[in-house]
Amino acid sequence: MYDLMFSPMNIGTMTVKNRVVMNAAEFSLGQADGTPTERMIRYFEARAKGGVGLIIPGICRVNDMGATSTFSQLSMAHDWHIEPMRAMVERIHAAGAKLCIQLHHPGRQGYGSSINSLPLVIPIEKKFPGVMNLMFKVAPVLMDLEQKGISQSVQAPSKCELSAHGATRIHAMSHAAVQKLRDDFINAAIRCKKAGVDAVELHATHGYILQQFLSPNTNQRTDEYGGSFENRMRFLTEIIQGIRLYCGRDYPLIVRLSADEMYARIGQPGKGYDLETGKRIAKRLEELGVDAIDVSCACYDAYNYWLEPTSFEPGWRAYLAKAIKETVSIPVMAANFIRSPEQAERQLAEGYQDFVGSARNFICDPEWAKKAQEGHPEKIRRCIGCLHCIRSFIANATVGGVGECALNVAVGIEKEYAELPQVGQGKKAVVIGAGPAGLSAAITLARRGFKVTVFEKEANAGGQVNVAAAGPHKDKLGWCIHDLSTEAKDLGVTFVFDTEATADSIAAMDPNAVVLATGGTPLRPRSIPGIAMDHVYTAPQILTGKVQLTGKKVAVIGSGLTGLETTEALNESGNDVTVVEMAKTIAPGAWFQFVDDSMSRIKPFGTTFLLNTALCAIAEDHITVLDQKTKRRAFLPTDAVVLAMGVRPNNALEKALNDKGIKTVSVGDASKGGTIGHAVHDAFQKAMQI
Repeated sequence: MYDLMFSPMNIGTMTVKNRVVMNAAEFSLGQADGTPTERMIRYFEARAKGGVGLIIPGICRVNDMGATSTFSQLSMAHDWHIEPMRAMVERIHAAGAKLCIQLHHPGRQGYGSSINSLPLVIPIEKKFPGVMNLMFKVAPVLMDLEQKGISQSVQAPSKCELSAHGATRIHAMSHAAVQKLRDDFINAAIRCKKAGVDAVELHATHGYILQQFLSPNTNQRTDEYGGSFENRMRFLTEIIQGIRLYCGRDYPLIVRLSADEMYARIGQPGKGYDLETGKRIAKRLEELGVDAIDVSCACYDAYNYWLEPTSFEPGWRAYLAKAIKETVSIPVMAANFIRSPEQAERQLAEGYQDFVGSARNFICDPEWAKKAQEGHPEKIRRCIGCLHCIRSFIANATVGGVGECALNVAVGIEKEYAELPQVGQGKKAVVIGAGPAGLSAAITLARRGFKVTVFEKEANAGGQVNVAAAGPHKDKLGWCIHDLSTEAKDLGVTFVFDTEATADSIAAMDPNAVVLATGGTPLRPRSIPGIAMDHVYTAPQILTGKVQLTGKKVAVIGSGLTGLETTEALNESGNDVTVVEMAKTIAPGAWFQFVDDSMSRIKPFGTTFLLNTALCAIAEDHITVLDQKTKRRAFLPTDAVVLAMGVRPNNALEKALNDKGIKTVSVGDASKGGTIGHAVHDAFQKAMQI
């Protein structure tokens, strides 16, 4: 069915059984000493058993003294890392995949608070297990100080602007430090070969230190490592030459390359380097004897162009890989925001790349490749680009937690999830509501042996996701409903649509467990005069098209993600929009990538944002607002008002059922408003307690 994708191909002397690559994505599954944990190995084993041909785990540090990206990443900085890595290699091989280790140093995007800390903590942790837990307790304080500029400075090729997301203090590396780091990369590769690792990849993308040396934006050195193109290539060149010298010409070597720094995409053309320079770098890498190029793009300054949010179209950056493939004769691999086997096969057939890569596809569904190869692509649980993975990783990494997937609750607990306690034994369980929380609860209960029935008052599953997916450029969110529904049906879950469950109808079924996943209702604070007027609408009414406004002066109340999506829709319909937000910032608490993404489309319309401003009252032709700093009131002419103030849990049925002696638990928005990831994980955790 996908003949090209599942045909073997060589990278140097390494034969990969198919063209499917799991690209690196750090999830903090390791431990402070840099050795793989059993949890990490099981995580990658699951992807190998799921059909991936080549696995590239998360970033692997080459020394323990400099800044890190996480305390729990892999390390090949010492000889004692060799044997633990060998154990991981053997497990991955036994599961059917090859293993490539990605060698990495963050440079200006590292954390100053991590400098020299790990070498101190690791030996103590070995003698007194649990000491690292103290480090995690202190880490948030250290991170807060770092944000204020109180920390050690991190290495960079030269003194340059700070990264948009990363260190707050940097220093230019000395000549000796450059050569020391060069040797660290080479020695780490030597250790990988000794451990039986099939290949190594040099991480020269996403703004880390190898890319920093390549870029004129971050490399302003005046010695032989900076200035001209050849000089900026020198650091990477010497690393490659060293690896070839000590590991041999036959040891597979890959470079992950940002083909374009993407500054033009964020309104800064001429900054850094573009695709033409990227092609020149690629050609030079081929001349140096690199066996393959893993094409990516951008850096932290242009975050959305290497880690795309939902709105981006699959394959939007495939042109980069094709340009590199047309430049070199060695294999080219690329992620290219691939989401379906059909897209992957097409891009192989049309000559965009030789290997199809992804991290998020396999985080979301470890059996993505296996399902495609066996002719069941419809069973794949697709990544929706919700970015719960990166947000959870960053939030958890400094406190000892791991990254999560919004839709795959098994990340990091693969063995435990495969062996869920079978307590259901055919007992009846009822789930009310078929949104992401309801579907997650149904799947969990079915996997635990319950006979599950899901009631949904609407004609289709989806709940609040149907509203979110109706927003501009958000249709991919709807994938999760289709995919979770498919999984639930495969597990034998029964669905009853167009039926509103009542306490009496549920009681008549005499269920052993009831889960309430009835979502939330948009807030309409009764304390605000005029809130019930006819020209006051809610965000869902606008997003779903139930209410259509054109050529109006509209006030959107609330600048959260729903408010921003609503603003986009109103802008595109030709309205003059003003957003009123009580907080001092736009979309407080929202993940910055989504804010940046929406604002890139909102700004051209000249939308007005009134921050630190409260809505006081609504009248026929205006609203009254209060500047919370000056305490001054103002009148804003409006034709319509749209409320995007969040939701309140819709869980009245829980008390009614409990009053009948039927123990009921509320999940997702019916418990507390949140994201798709929150709904899915909340439902899983609570269903596990039944």
